[in-house]
Amino acid sequence: QVELVESGGGSVQSGGSLRLSCAASRLTFSTYAMGWFRQAPGKEREFVAADNWSGSVYYAESVKGRFTFSRDTAKNTVYLQMNSLKPDDTAVYYCAADRDGLNGRSYRYLELWGQGTLVTVSS
Repeated sequence: QVELVESGGGSVQSGGSLRLSCAASRLTFSTYAMGWFRQAPGKEREFVAADNWSGSVYYAESVKGRFTFSRDTAKNTVYLQMNSLKPDDTAVYYCAADRDGLNGRSYRYLELWGQGTLVTVSS
């Protein structure tokens, strides 16, 4: 069974940093675009960052310059380095994967999801 497993969430003060990891198993990693979404309480799930097969990386405007997405093909893992965190970044962060890409697509139609990891940023 294909699986995406996130880790690295936690609680941090405003201005702090966290690194999220998403390990993929039982899938052909190179054929999937990978990315991150987040969902804050009472809000719809939103795009954070994703890559594509050419190696381009896309970011939501709200995280540009603060978050960095990366992929380690040897470990079948993607990361989200989050710096200068703000209380508005508080959310459950989900790893996603899709063979048709992630950027610009509705989260409702994506192939694979992880279980989510909670990030809480206090002021």
